Amino acid sequence: MYAPLSCTVQRCSFQLPISDSPGSDLLHSFRSPFELKQLHAHIIKANAPLSVLPLARVGSVCAFTSSFSYAHRIIQRSGKPEIVVWNTCLKSLAESDSPNDAVVLFYKLREFDVLPDSFTCSFVLKACSKILDVLNGRIVHGVVVKLGFEWNLFLLNTIVHLYGAGGAMRDARLLFDKMPERDVVTWNTMITQLVKRGDVDGGYELFLRMPERSVRSWTGMIAGFVQSGRPKEAVGIFTQMEEAGLRPNEVTVAAVLSACADLGALDLGERLHNYSNRSGFRRNIRICNTLIDMYIKCGCLEAAREVFDEIEERDIVSWSAMIQGLAIYGQGEDALNIFNEMIHKGIKPNEVTFVGLLHACSHMGQVDEGRKFFVSMRRDYGITPRIEHYGCMVDLLSRAGLLAEAHEFIRNMPIKPNAVVWGAFLGGCKVHKNIEMAEEAIKHLIKLDPLNDGYYVVLSNIYAGAKRWEDTVRVRKLMRDNGAKKKPGWSSITVDSTIHEFVAGDETHPQIEEIHKRWDRLLEEMRSKGYVPDTSVVLLDIEEHEKERFLYRHSEKLALVFGLMNTPAGTPIRIMKNLRVCEDCHAALKLISEIVNREIIVRDRNRFHCFADGSCSCTDYW
Repeated sequence: MYAPLSCTVQRCSFQLPISDSPGSDLLHSFRSPFELKQLHAHIIKANAPLSVLPLARVGSVCAFTSSFSYAHRIIQRSGKPEIVVWNTCLKSLAESDSPNDAVVLFYKLREFDVLPDSFTCSFVLKACSKILDVLNGRIVHGVVVKLGFEWNLFLLNTIVHLYGAGGAMRDARLLFDKMPERDVVTWNTMITQLVKRGDVDGGYELFLRMPERSVRSWTGMIAGFVQSGRPKEAVGIFTQMEEAGLRPNEVTVAAVLSACADLGALDLGERLHNYSNRSGFRRNIRICNTLIDMYIKCGCLEAAREVFDEIEERDIVSWSAMIQGLAIYGQGEDALNIFNEMIHKGIKPNEVTFVGLLHACSHMGQVDEGRKFFVSMRRDYGITPRIEHYGCMVDLLSRAGLLAEAHEFIRNMPIKPNAVVWGAFLGGCKVHKNIEMAEEAIKHLIKLDPLNDGYYVVLSNIYAGAKRWEDTVRVRKLMRDNGAKKKPGWSSITVDSTIHEFVAGDETHPQIEEIHKRWDRLLEEMRSKGYVPDTSVVLLDIEEHEKERFLYRHSEKLALVFGLMNTPAGTPIRIMKNLRVCEDCHAALKLISEIVNREIIVRDRNRFHCFADGSCSCTDYW
């Protein structure tokens, strides 16, 4: 027993009656080793046991001071298991904002020969995981092996997670392969880390080997395929999950909705929306935001607006998604109104919000308004413009025909323009048929993105439009020499939950003969209303009748006719296209919407075109 400090009870700042219960506020109020020693002296004078002290607090107060050995002796002599007390301290530190302190305390305990148990290792490994400290994690792993804790599946799972999250995938896989026993957590941890590192195929290989799968297993693979740009496979995995009888959780729903957005799979998206409402997910802001994005990308702007209006507490993602959606549908005025409403409610815009606003101005041709927003970003909201905002401004100016100003804007950018910026400028050159400026853009694009076929094609088309066939051939040769391959244009349409894809001149679809016959009948009606094919968009040096035949087999026309044949009269037709809609298809679809009395919604590479009653939402500015 320690001798009392040279103080009296009257001098003790606590004046604590020992008869107070160990849980009294005063007993737990000491904040320093000095106050602890005063309390200790009082306890000795009152002949009370050390166990009345809150030992975990003793450890916490002295852990990182010169009084550590003092606290160590108190805990040793308290009669309670020493490691249990220190584990309480370690757990608290591991869960705190300074998890590294748990690692420091662990080494201090080893220095004083305090024998760790499995809980000690688990708390320190948790701290290492939070700060991704693989080096110290390896040392704790060694302690686990040395003390014979390899039977503890929880510890091994934690180490696998630490190695994976910390980038030591080789160590994670080595431990995973050597583990004598694995549970679903082990498999999920390894799969999740592989997917996060971009090895989706490696994760899927483990997924197929799993003896048992949880909802998290399925969700991890679905999210992995979505994040790696493979939405079809994501939907396929989800279908298998449903067939296995598992109910998706909120994370699953959000991931599959993202895949639906990429694919334009409206039927599945609507089914998941209904499921979310039945399952009580309506308050999940992430699901609501993903629903907005899904409906926008599937051509259902009204449904997206309904979801937006139903959200009780919208976040900045909700507002920005709605602004962006209205912009790409050509409803720029509504996008600006939504922004004004957002500001009125005290929501501060972010970088994404301004991308949507600048897109809205670009699609409406509101150059002055766009300039004001660009200046307002920094001046009013302290947002430094990023490369996306500069790209939007170049697009805005170029579309409006202000090519000289756009070029000067690029030259004065404080950051180096990338291929997207020069690509936007090249697009404006094509619209306004400015060959000289286009040649300037392609010089930069060949250096910045030599494998992007789109830039070569645009310049080639500009030359072809001017009937400079030799230059057209030269650009095509340059494209081949640089290793860029032209992507084929395709259009897709979903009917009865099945996605049908068409390419230009497609002859492979099972209904292609019926599609051609239906098109011929439709063409007669179009001609009777004044349709004349715009063969200038066929940039090939061929006969006029061959150009017309080429036009009639464009992928969006084939997809449209297939939709007319296989969907109920009066229902909207939604088509997804990977390239920009050509001028002839744009004119044809306007006329067809009037003839068949159907709304036709086309999502191309840049925006949505909503054709109805002979007109388009873009007002022919795209």
